[in-house]
Amino acid sequence: MEVFSAYLANIDNAQHRARTEEVLSWVAAKFPHLMSKIAWNQPMFTDHGTFIIGFSVAKHHLAIAPEMVVINEFSDQIVEAGYSHSKQLVRIPWNGPVDFSLLEKMIEFNIVEKANCSTFWRK
Repeated sequence: MEVFSAYLANIDNAQHRARTEEVLSWVAAKFPHLMSKIAWNQPMFTDHGTFIIGFSVAKHHLAIAPEMVVINEFSDQIVEAGYSHSKQLVRIPWNGPVDFSLLEKMIEFNIVEKANCSTFWRK
């Protein structure tokens, strides 16, 4: 988590900072083999050099970016969890709960789907 300390320190809103730290810490603990890094000014996790999931802070939500394939696969579950999404990201409102079970499924899906991927992004 040390790699994210400067990013977290720059989040002015204490509630947003705490929620972001909670989610990043959960991912790091649940998937200890993933590499934590900052790229494109956002925290992300990679596996064997390929992107698995990224996060960013917005005014009204924590944005989760697992790639479009994952969002398409879990679109119904994302909506059922009460989140909105675009083609590239899922929005978790600051004032609502984090569905860690859904987050786990999305990360696991990406790890499995990209097991043989040799590029950072899907082609």
